Amino acid sequence: MAPAIQAQNLVKTFGDVRALDGVSLDVPEGTVLGLLGPNGAGKTTTVRVLTTLLRPDSGRAVVAGVDVLKHPNQVRSLIGLSGQYAAVDEYLTGRENLQMVGELYQMSSRDAKARALELLEWFNLSEAMDRTAKTYSGGMRRRLDLAAALVVRPPVMFLDEPTTGLDPRNRLALWGVIETLVDQGTTLLLTTQYLEEADRLAHDIAVVDHGRVIARGTADQLKAQIGGERVEVVVHQREDVSEALAALAPYAKGDPDVEKNTRKITVPVSGGAKVLADVIRELDARSIEIDDIGLRRPTLDDVFLSLTGHATIAEQNGDRNTDETGRPAKGRKSHGKEV
Repeated sequence: MAPAIQAQNLVKTFGDVRALDGVSLDVPEGTVLGLLGPNGAGKTTTVRVLTTLLRPDSGRAVVAGVDVLKHPNQVRSLIGLSGQYAAVDEYLTGRENLQMVGELYQMSSRDAKARALELLEWFNLSEAMDRTAKTYSGGMRRRLDLAAALVVRPPVMFLDEPTTGLDPRNRLALWGVIETLVDQGTTLLLTTQYLEEADRLAHDIAVVDHGRVIARGTADQLKAQIGGERVEVVVHQREDVSEALAALAPYAKGDPDVEKNTRKITVPVSGGAKVLADVIRELDARSIEIDDIGLRRPTLDDVFLSLTGHATIAEQNGDRNTDETGRPAKGRKSHGKEV
């Protein structure tokens, strides 16, 4: 079966900046690909190419079996797009926004109205559907924007940092909506700087930096690639720290870290749960009482730092964004157009 989304050697330059430098990726039908990378890495440019908003200098892209460069209008009828900013008309009500999108896609007025009511209920916006969008909170606008991208039930969705700027409660709510979409068979390409978002939602992850895909795999595969397992032990008695260090020494793959005030010892290891079980038996054999013990695996944050050499921009400076040229991001994307 052909992938629902496929890109081959995409290249795009802006002046002297090579935003895409041979990006290739594929997304199997009914799955989520998380596209990770720092600002300026090429994530948004990739989405713009795949959604017909930007023509690459070279390369090929196919979405839902349709060549993006040869048949852009057909592609637009098969996709939904929700960008970093909620692209809603502030002076229309929630219901009017969704009806307008339906009619732009040439749905009958009756069908557009029925679909709008269905989506407003699904996104918990029914009570606010006759209020103008300018009175909506940020989370409500984002939900309305995602609803607009779903008016025509697209088989393929592109979400470009859809939860940027949302509080944790609204972010979790949107995650639930996304999971429901995928359960219903939607194929999704998701760009994000929130690594826990990719960890939870993505079946597969591609890490992009300087316009290239530098790593690809499941979250577990990427974590295993960089290693970095740690056994963390908190001993009950401070005088047992030295004995605990001796017990851990045969399993250590590097220097231990000791926090004397908390009686916590952290030792790099390899071997996963088996090593943890061995350590527990060794401590028990030496009659060392412990308050806590666990195996810490690397997180996607560790993966990102290892692969790109720095933390995500979301961690460094909140939700400020720049585009692939390094300038502050500007311009808001509507469904099928850039405005």
